[in-house]
Formats: sequence, structure tokens, C-alpha cells
Amino acid sequence: MTLIERYILRNVTVAFVACFLALTLVIWITQILRQLDLVTGQGQTLGIFMVVTLLSLPALVVIIAPVALFIATIYALNKLNGDSELIVMSAAGVAPARLLRPFAALGTAIFMIVAAMTLYLMPQSFNTLRDLITQIRADFVSNIVKEGQFTTLDSGITFHYREKAGDSLLGIFMQDERNPEKIAVYIAERGQTVTVGNDSFLVLENGSVQQQEKGSRDAAIVTFQRYALNLSVFAASEAETVYRPRERSTAYLLSPDPEDPVYKYQTGRFRAELHDRFSAPLYCISFLLIAFAALGEARTTRQGRGVAIAAAVVAVGLVRILGFFASSAVVREPLAVAGIYGAPLVSSLIALLIIFEGARVRGLMGAFLRGRRAATPAAAAGGA
Repeated sequence: MTLIERYILRNVTVAFVACFLALTLVIWITQILRQLDLVTGQGQTLGIFMVVTLLSLPALVVIIAPVALFIATIYALNKLNGDSELIVMSAAGVAPARLLRPFAALGTAIFMIVAAMTLYLMPQSFNTLRDLITQIRADFVSNIVKEGQFTTLDSGITFHYREKAGDSLLGIFMQDERNPEKIAVYIAERGQTVTVGNDSFLVLENGSVQQQEKGSRDAAIVTFQRYALNLSVFAASEAETVYRPRERSTAYLLSPDPEDPVYKYQTGRFRAELHDRFSAPLYCISFLLIAFAALGEARTTRQGRGVAIAAAVVAVGLVRILGFFASSAVVREPLAVAGIYGAPLVSSLIALLIIFEGARVRGLMGAFLRGRRAATPAAAAGGA
């Protein structure tokens, strides 16, 4: 890579990093605000809160990186033209392919990073986040039940404790109605949650268990001094994890289990997710080429570039909208896969045509228009 190419690469890389960090920080803050309930409402530690928000970063990178690359390319080319460096390079005979080379180097690097995110890191982060959220919700004693309130869960558990003393719960009442044929009621003076491995236990002290069969007036009552309840079992329905398509690995999406009930019910979404992952990195190249096609040609300072920038922004927005539309359509129609890849690929080909054959195309168009204008007066004179 020559000196001028390294100079351009440094400028566009600095612009990309600055833009990427700014956009990521702004969007990440919105994600942080959405997860504040983990600390304020569910009593989680700051460490859990930070882990949950950090796990959302790979998905942000996939969305932000192509946009940041587009903005960085626009900025670098506009700066080069504003400082007359682009004009000097054009006058010195620098070919478009040579000028494009440093931008292509950065685009290739971002392409590989986004590909790694979409194919591996993003589904892995969503999977880990799903497991973490499920674990938080499963520990209903610590995260859901409030002091002095009767709390009924969807699983059929009603839990209450009078007050908390340190790490202990006082005045515990729990009714288990998961099995309507056999209802159990637990009453204890004191209890404490203990974690052993991946399971959480509620250790009750000085209490009783009352079990009653449906339709029977008699109840079996057993007193105890110490009794351990496996909370993972009691929250089984809460802890059951169902992974969505975006939380599945790419290897699974390529070869899904045909007996998977989620796959049977959402076959279209699995298909859309798979092709979205493979097409997402292509937008890095597409956006970069669109920006270069709009501003890569040298112009004098008197020639405004606002129209070119606006056209590039509109083109990028249109390409991304077409991609989203195709992604939604492929859920119902498999042939829409062509649109998922067609949006970034066709736009890239059109941009390359403008970059390398733009002068010839404009010359042909100019000659055609001049011929039309010349033919019009001649036809009018012949008619007279």
C-alpha cells in the first residue's frame, strides 16, 4: 500500500472509529435504561445488570457498523475534496481503483467483523442472555416475591413471608397447586435460600407440611424442624427455556431438528433468520460503495456536493428498507430469499458501474440528449 493509500486509510479509519463509538454509546444507553428494572424492580446486583447490557452489544455492532462505515466514507471523501487533495490526485492520474483500495481494505475488515458477529457471537450472546433472564425469573423467592404480600405465580405457587431478617425470611407461607389433585401447604417460622450447584433451595425451619387430596376432608400434616425445598422444581414452568430462532446457533439453523416443535411452528422465521445472518455483512460493502460512487469523483469547491450526499443517504435507506421487506416476506415465501441477497448485491454492482464506468455512461447519456435536442429543430423545420 502506497503512502497516499495509507493516508486515506488512516483518515477513514479514524472517522469510522469515532462514528462507531458515538453511535454505539448512544444506542447502548437506551438499552441500559430498558434494563434498569433488573436492579430497581428485581433486586439484581450491578454485575448482573452490566452483563445483561453487555450481551446486547453484538447485535448493536451488526446494525451500527455498516452505517458508521457509510458515514466515515462520506466524511473522508468530502474532507479530501474540500482540501483539494482529491482534485490533485485526479489530476495526477490516480485511477478510481487505486483510490478505492484503502476504503475497500477497511470495508473488508468490517465485513469480517460483522460476519463473525452475526454467525457466532450474536446468537451466542442472545442464547446466554435468554439463560440468564430465565435463571433470574426462576428464583422467584429472591426476585419476585415482596415482603408482606401474597404473590401467585403462573405455575400455581402462592408465596408469602411476613418480613425479612438479614438473609432469613420470617413467617413463611407457601401453597402449591401445580397438581390440582393434591394441594400442599407449607408453613414455617423461618427460611433461607441456599444455592447448590445450579439449583436453589429454600431451607425451612420449625414448620409443617399439609397435604390434602381433592374431594377429601382429611389432610395429612407433617411437622418438621428443618425441611429443604428445591425451588428449581417449584418454578419448573418459569424456568423452562424456549429458544427463539435468533437465539439458535448458525449450525442449528443450517440443519434444524425437524421434530423441534418451535421449528415446526416457526419454519419461516428460522429461514429468515438464517439468511439475515449471511446477508448482514454484505451491507458493509454495499453502503461503502454507494458512498464512494456518490462522492469519489473529484469536484471543484464551487460544485456543491450536498445533492450527491443526499442521493447517497436516500440510496442507503432504500437498500436497507428493501432488505427488511425481503426478510419479512421470506417468512411466508421462500422465493423472497433472492431479495435478501439482491438488495445489497445489486446495489453494490450498480455502485461499481458508476465508479468505474461513470464517465462513459454520462458521456453516452450526454450524446443521446444532444442528439435528441438536435433532432427536434430539424424535425420542426422539415414540417414547416
